[in-house]
Amino acid sequence: MAALPGGVQPAGAADAMQVDQPQPVAAGAAPADAKNGGSLVEGNSPITGHIISTTIGGKNGEPKRHYSNMNQRMPLIYVKLYTYQIFRGLAYIHTVPGVCHRDVKPQNLLVDPLTHQVKICDFGSAKMLVKGEANISYICSRYYRAPELIFGATEYTTSIDIWSAGCVLAELLLGQPLFPGESAVDQLVEIIKVLGTPTREEIRCMNPNYTEFRFPQIKAHPWHKIFHKRMPPEAIDLASRLLQYSPNLRCTALEACTHPFFDELREPHARLPNGRPFPPLFNFKQELANASPDLINRLIPDHARRHLGLNFLPATGS
Repeated sequence: MAALPGGVQPAGAADAMQVDQPQPVAAGAAPADAKNGGSLVEGNSPITGHIISTTIGGKNGEPKRHYSNMNQRMPLIYVKLYTYQIFRGLAYIHTVPGVCHRDVKPQNLLVDPLTHQVKICDFGSAKMLVKGEANISYICSRYYRAPELIFGATEYTTSIDIWSAGCVLAELLLGQPLFPGESAVDQLVEIIKVLGTPTREEIRCMNPNYTEFRFPQIKAHPWHKIFHKRMPPEAIDLASRLLQYSPNLRCTALEACTHPFFDELREPHARLPNGRPFPPLFNFKQELANASPDLINRLIPDHARRHLGLNFLPATGS
């Protein structure tokens, strides 16, 4: 029987999975390695720029670590604001230059502590993916590595960034990484403990070479039991839509931006907790070139359309 990439045998995976199912977790610290070099991208701007910022998950006083050290969870308004901007940035790089970042993680996300504007940084692993062209699978930091990469896929898509962003969302909600694997096989074990054993069809979608691979049968852990009992259902729903085995079932970055979890950001008088305005959230440009009128209307609220001088068709069902 074939081994997984890295020589992992089925028995090894079985032994590693003899662990308890995950429980709701309290706030904790994330890995502290930060790599803040490289270019930046915010929303629909070119992949260049400079900003005096801290990282969402780096070493020195960044937002997530601040709340972890105080044994508090990050306020939901900041989770929404930061992750929305992450998806905006991914929507831009995925559609305009057609680039896959391939290393989305808190340490590669810069946040301006005054404006709370987020930028994606460190494009050292980024690549323009070409259909039919093989890519290396040993890419992306382990905690945020999509399962198809663990399965050795070489013809993956930008949906690996969506998985990584889903891991970041879950980490901000939990206060610590959702899938803290200590090795490649342990990373897969951590994922299976939450999502359950992948079906043959899900394995085929990740890497058809491993459809005969036999895993111990583990049931999926209910998403609502992963998070705190007072977690809004919209947050749980978004995480579940991002963190799916089948890459083609994960929502796109633009679709993620329209999710009800972010509706608070679209309210006409929404502001930061200190009363200051949000950074620009709705000034989409080239990334909407192929978007449907319905998607555009769900992305940009009426008050922002009026401010930007935009005129789109009424949303479906309105």
